[in-house]
Amino acid sequence: MHHTFSQDSRSGEPTTSEASGATVRREPVPPAVAVEHLTKRYGPTVAVDDLSFAIRPGTISGFLGPNGAGKTTTFRMLVGLATPSSGNARVFGRPYASLKDPIRRVGALLEVSGYHPSRTGRNHLRLLARTAGIPDTRADELLALVGLEYAGDRAVGGYSSGMRQRLGLAAALLGDPELLLLDEPANGLDPKGMRWLREFLRGLAHDQGTTVFVSSHVLAEVAQLVDEVVIINKGPLVTQDSIDSVTTHVGATVAVRSPEVARLADVLAERGAAVAVNGHNRLLVSGIRIEDVGRLAAAHDVVLYGLSEEGLSLEETFLALTTPEAQP
Repeated sequence: MHHTFSQDSRSGEPTTSEASGATVRREPVPPAVAVEHLTKRYGPTVAVDDLSFAIRPGTISGFLGPNGAGKTTTFRMLVGLATPSSGNARVFGRPYASLKDPIRRVGALLEVSGYHPSRTGRNHLRLLARTAGIPDTRADELLALVGLEYAGDRAVGGYSSGMRQRLGLAAALLGDPELLLLDEPANGLDPKGMRWLREFLRGLAHDQGTTVFVSSHVLAEVAQLVDEVVIINKGPLVTQDSIDSVTTHVGATVAVRSPEVARLADVLAERGAAVAVNGHNRLLVSGIRIEDVGRLAAAHDVVLYGLSEEGLSLEETFLALTTPEAQP
């Protein structure tokens, strides 16, 4: 249904293969999303400021930042709804406006609007399909895909906010695109709906190779969904990495289990570590490497039951990276 990508092609490196004794050189696959020194000004207001990052094909990436950080504006520039003041915004290596048959390359859910309240969900999708030269039957497929088949003949004006989110997602999927740009798709969804969305997007990415780039303030959901996060804060990129790497790098703590927590706590505190008792026979230690905790325990003949490194939650990491005093 969608393209699948080899490990080499996702890396962006040129690849070669043997065919009939000849070596065939394949060009590197461009990033699904790439912005370079992207800036957008509205009069004196700078909405996006010198932003650069790239998203690999076939991945799920979270786009995080405080309100007003420039996430929606970045999405709008990626699909040609806003013009950069400077810099570049590209999808699959080129500006959106130069894509051939863009509805089959990129689908976007940027705001849940653009529907007539008295039009049914099915007719809303059929109208969009006809505009794009897509058969009417696609509307029924999409209603079933997003769990709205029971409401296809109801007026959209009577839909709940969660139902309108699903309809907006259906519209974004109209051309079976290779890339989905989703701005706060969990808005209005109840816990059951958020779980459905998480599993649905995972299926698109991991089973079909769809690239998903999603912004959300529901960080607990993001942590369960994405392969990596892109964090911005009214300026250049703050960080881009996997969830585990970001949360561990920003504020790793060492969890220690020992029957001698009091003596071990004294030893660690003497070396300048911050130590907190966390349950029976358990310490949380920061300011010291995990290997040094093990060495100190051995040097002082302290018995250890367990030693592990724990990162911050994504929410704690996000707050640490986006508070003014934390900015580089």
